Amino acid sequence: MKSTWGLLFALLLIVQAAVPGIPASAAVSEADITKFRVYQNDKALYEFASLSKSVAYAKRFRYSHVEDISKRQWVWDNLPRYVVYQSGLTRPEWEFRSYSDALALAKTLTDVHIWDLEQTGWAYSQHVRFQVFQGDKSLPSWQFSTLAEAKQEAKLWANSHIMDLVTNQWVWDNMTMDWKSAERKKQAVYDLFVGGVSTGGTKYAFLQDAICASASVPRSEVVNMATGMVVYSNLPPYSVRQNGKEIRTFFSIDNAAAYAKAFIGTEVVKGGEVWWTNVPYLQVYQKNRLVQSFHNLKAALLYAGTLENSRIKTAEGRPVWDNTRKLLYIGWNGSSSNETALAQVADTQGLDIDSPTWFVLSAPDGTMTDTSDPAFVKQLKTRGKQVMPVVINSHDSELASAFLQNPAGQRMFIDKLADRLAELGVRGVNLDFEAIAPQDRDAYTAFVIEFTDAMHRKGLTVSIDLPRGHLSWNDKSGYDYEKLAGIVDTVVIMAYDQFWKGSTSPGPVSGFPWFEEGITNYLSYDIPRSKIILGIPFYIRVWKLDENGKLVGNSALMMKDLPQLLASVEETAEYDRYHRQTKYTYAKDGFTYVLWAETPDTIMARIATAKKYDLAGIAVWRLGYEPAELWTELLRAK
Repeated sequence: MKSTWGLLFALLLIVQAAVPGIPASAAVSEADITKFRVYQNDKALYEFASLSKSVAYAKRFRYSHVEDISKRQWVWDNLPRYVVYQSGLTRPEWEFRSYSDALALAKTLTDVHIWDLEQTGWAYSQHVRFQVFQGDKSLPSWQFSTLAEAKQEAKLWANSHIMDLVTNQWVWDNMTMDWKSAERKKQAVYDLFVGGVSTGGTKYAFLQDAICASASVPRSEVVNMATGMVVYSNLPPYSVRQNGKEIRTFFSIDNAAAYAKAFIGTEVVKGGEVWWTNVPYLQVYQKNRLVQSFHNLKAALLYAGTLENSRIKTAEGRPVWDNTRKLLYIGWNGSSSNETALAQVADTQGLDIDSPTWFVLSAPDGTMTDTSDPAFVKQLKTRGKQVMPVVINSHDSELASAFLQNPAGQRMFIDKLADRLAELGVRGVNLDFEAIAPQDRDAYTAFVIEFTDAMHRKGLTVSIDLPRGHLSWNDKSGYDYEKLAGIVDTVVIMAYDQFWKGSTSPGPVSGFPWFEEGITNYLSYDIPRSKIILGIPFYIRVWKLDENGKLVGNSALMMKDLPQLLASVEETAEYDRYHRQTKYTYAKDGFTYVLWAETPDTIMARIATAKKYDLAGIAVWRLGYEPAELWTELLRAK
């Protein structure tokens, strides 16, 4: 049966195509590399090469903004500045960028104010002062700003009265004296309560009498004993609070706000809702500690940008921006071609460091092949990406051994490389000397010491690539993991090739138990988590078996080519619970083929593992092997 994996992948491609990108056939230049990143709140969503496409995409989302990646400069946003409130409450659709739009809505509402998020208090207010009652009942529509408006409504209803909400007093009614006298002769239904308990005093049949009595009993309420409802209160509803502590109460919101203006850090609260405040809307935190507050977004961004691990939140706690530590994303190009590297980088999102293979040890005397290009470094820097070239020994154990026995060759190699890297203006260098013989263990460690010291003198950082290894034989390998980790700035675990091209049995490139054990092994060497970069494979190994089940060959397959392969064969899929990957089997030309799939889901699971162990970042081998749309998920997972 044909797998649905390829179909799902094709559908994903169609969906992703709706987002502007780079045509596969187009020639790639610096202008095609992403320069702008779209965020919703503080979460990255997508990257684009052009500002116009970034803004067009960002407009699909509320609370979005666009940043220039290279500077982390905020270049566009749709964050609201004005919020309309009615009776202390608002709605998402009542948030506006412009005052005119907010005012247009406010003019259609009663008991309304507009909060300017970048200023103290309100930009506009029109609160009700008078409320019409018939008996002890009222309606929201019976609230008015002027007494004349209230009277106009009250005259439509027999035996109604008006309360002044500022003075909390009965100020008008259309009841006759005879009607009032008749009401007073009825059974008493109104009682005075303080703190939820009856005062035990006189009870009243006529509401106005109960209200007048309540006025002389501090903090009392009038309760209709028949309905159990509080129908009048002389508890001022508006509480002025400074730093959370109540300092005075008012019946009128406008009086409360006027009083609160004389104090710093105050709020006017009613029923748990903030009606007025001079507390700045934006708050800057560092490591969960509030360090400063701002009315102005630009000022908040400027200040927060000077702090490490800081974030900006709104007064409601909604995140706006942060520079807390994210996973570092490093991509190996696996090529010295700048054209290839540019094309690879142009397909990424969230990539921090690009590592082209520019330097190759070519002889024991320290002779080095150099294909570096300062223009490439400049191109990537303008797009907010660092360059950290790779220096390799081409997996040549004999060459490395001879080189490590040649002190003069090492000095020439190190000095020449350090000078060139400094000229290029790169971040640092990635040392990838593989297949070091066990007998060269100490010599390699000594070389790394000299190498790192020279790079540090030039202001360069050093990362070193090390095999995943195994605790049982690491002390017999050519790499002294603990010492090397203590010398360099970062260590990259090459957590792949569990089963490699020389294996005698089939298996995954990096099964999850083996993958995770590699991390715990490195941590057991007391390597700080902040120094560990987790190597992740973007490729698969396809194993070829004969009719007897004997392994007769294997080949590498790029992760992005898997859907096409599976769509072309009749395969059987089985989830391997141990390796935690899907195993595919298919027959072709008299042979059986087996592979363990690397998919977007397995890559995201590897990212989650890096986060679980709080590692510094990931390095992927290699760019160009992956489906480009994977980078959207990677960006959002940082």
